[in-house]
Amino acid sequence: MLKLKIEKVAHAGVFIARHDNKVVFVSGALPGEVVNAKVVQDTKSFLRAETLEVIEPSEHRVKHFWKAALRGAGGAEFGHITLDYQRALKTEVLREALSRMAGLESDVEVEAAPGDDKANGLRYRTRVQLNVDESGTAGPSKVRTNEIVFTRDLPLAVLEIEELGLHLKNFNGVEKIKIAASNTGNLQWSIDKKLNGDAQLIERVAGRTFRLSPGSFWQSHKAAPELLTGCVKEFADLLGFESEKQNLDLYSGVGLFSATLSNIYPGSKFLAVESAKQAIEDGERSTQDLPNLKFHRADVLKFLRSQSAGSFDTIVLDPPRSGAANKVVEQLIRLQPRNLIYVACDPVALARDLRTLGEAGYSLKAIKAFDIFPHTHHFETVVALSR
Repeated sequence: MLKLKIEKVAHAGVFIARHDNKVVFVSGALPGEVVNAKVVQDTKSFLRAETLEVIEPSEHRVKHFWKAALRGAGGAEFGHITLDYQRALKTEVLREALSRMAGLESDVEVEAAPGDDKANGLRYRTRVQLNVDESGTAGPSKVRTNEIVFTRDLPLAVLEIEELGLHLKNFNGVEKIKIAASNTGNLQWSIDKKLNGDAQLIERVAGRTFRLSPGSFWQSHKAAPELLTGCVKEFADLLGFESEKQNLDLYSGVGLFSATLSNIYPGSKFLAVESAKQAIEDGERSTQDLPNLKFHRADVLKFLRSQSAGSFDTIVLDPPRSGAANKVVEQLIRLQPRNLIYVACDPVALARDLRTLGEAGYSLKAIKAFDIFPHTHHFETVVALSR
């Protein structure tokens, strides 16, 4: 066991201390605290440790809201921190990543999603996955293990999911359970690949209806689709469109962003590019009234490599957590779109891509960040860039 003085927050939901000239990444702590911690990983360059006892607590520490997390369940690693201070820590992580990796100094702040403060950051998740162990127990996994933690409640999930009660049942011979609730009242769950409940999830966003098949990607926070769509629209207004040119929506899913923009700007042309067949079919079915929006099923990198420079005015992209990656960013630079709107769920991956785009002549025009994953270290950032 080590006695550690916590210095500051780090990316990925851990906190930094030092011991014998090594950096220690500590979970369950807070900046300024003195803790006793157990080392769980020892490498040549760093240690990883878990807080066992808090000797000098921070004023921002609260009792964790979820008993399962105290037994190791993942998915609520910031649950011991006041909600406003969680956002302050996320703001610090974002600003440091932008400064250190992209050379950008910003006063951006991670904003609360509507309704979260009133609900104390609970009851927001509309998508939940439970893993099942050999005994048939369903629940969240312990961090960095396959061990399942039994829980009597799911406080981050919307009430309809908790009241379904699947986490309280035994599922022998099952590996995974996925549960989803829509904002129009649909409820759907799959036990391994067997579907139960409603055949479709009907979501209403920005006055539009999206009909989703099982497994189609959708933002997990109940307020996120409206919040992010509103931000993308705001940035599109700021950047403006050249109506005679084509616009792209990359990693489009069912076309949440391009459908909204196509509706608002009927004189502009949009192409939504997505690799998942089901998402393409859902997107086409949900946007039949939009003649200026087309869907194309393709790997994003392969698609971009097949396009000619100067073909696109504005490109919206919402890549996976790993970011757009160097090869995709290289193609974006080659294609020379006038504008980029980048929706990112990882600040370090975003900052890495912004550095490359900045070196190629793209300047930051606007940035916003949203805390759509309360009680975790995750958040979403949206940036507008122009060449």
